Amino acid sequence: MKLSGKTRVLGIIGSPVGHSLSPAMQNAAIDELGIEYVYVPFPVEPDYLGQAVEGLRRLGVWGFNVTIPHKSTIIPCLDKISPEAELCGAVNTVCREGESLVGYNTDGIGFLASLREDLHYDPSGSSVLLLGAGGAARGAIAALASAGVARIVIANRTRERGQELLEKFRTVFPAVEFILSSLAAPELAGQLHNADLLVNTTSVGMNGTSFEYLPLSELPDTAKVYDMVYVPAETPLLGEAKGRGLTCANGLGMLAGQGVASFKLWTGLEAPRAVMKRKLLEGLER
Repeated sequence: MKLSGKTRVLGIIGSPVGHSLSPAMQNAAIDELGIEYVYVPFPVEPDYLGQAVEGLRRLGVWGFNVTIPHKSTIIPCLDKISPEAELCGAVNTVCREGESLVGYNTDGIGFLASLREDLHYDPSGSSVLLLGAGGAARGAIAALASAGVARIVIANRTRERGQELLEKFRTVFPAVEFILSSLAAPELAGQLHNADLLVNTTSVGMNGTSFEYLPLSELPDTAKVYDMVYVPAETPLLGEAKGRGLTCANGLGMLAGQGVASFKLWTGLEAPRAVMKRKLLEGLER
C-alpha cells in the first residue's frame, strides 16, 4: 500500500471498532485493484458522534462505514440519506458528494447478494419467516419486500415491536402479505410449516446460545435457513438445520456483500468480492 498526498481516506466509525473485520476486507480490495485509497478504523463514543462526523467532513475523508451504536443516531448529522436508508431508519455507509455527506444503507444489498450466492435463493414470490424485529430485521424486510416476496412473517418476543414494523412496511409494500407471530407454540410452528426461508436477524446464536422454542422439524424439506450471526461460523440453529439436511448459511456472505456495495459507492469500481470474502474468513480463523 502506497500513501501519498493524493490518497483518499475511507474508514469505519463505531464504538467499539477494534474487533471490526472491515479494515482488513476493504484494504484487501484496495490492494487488489491498486488504487490510491486507505481504509482505517475510527473509534467514536456516542457523546462525540456529531463532532466526529463534522471532523471527518472537514478533514476531507472520502467516505466511511457506520456500525453499532451509530447507525440510526448519525442520520441528523448528515445532509441527506437515500430512500433505502430512510426506509430502514439506519445508515451504514456515508459518501462525500460535493460538500455534502450522504447516508446509504447497503445491508439489504449484501443480504440479497448472500441469499443468491450462498443459498441459491430467489426471494420473488416466496414466503419468509423472520426471527426478530430490530434494526437488522428492518433492513431484511425492506430488501425482501423490494425483491418481490409474497409473504413476510415477523416473529418476535415483544409483540408491540413486531406490530410497529408490520404497520410501517405494510403501507410501503401493499402487495406483500405481512403477518405477526409470537415465538411460542403452536403459533410459530404453524408459520414455520409455510416458510420457504427462515432468517434469524437476532443475536441469538452468539456464544452458543439458542432459541427456547424453534421446531425446525415443522419447516418443509425444501426450506432454507439463513442466520445473520457469523461468529461462531456454525450456530446451534445452523447445526440443527444441517442435521435436518436443510440448505443453510451464516451471515459472512452478507458482511462481504454490504462491503462490496459500499466499495462501489466510494470508488465507482466493481469490488473483488472473492478477495474480500477470503479476507473475512482469514480474520475469523485467527
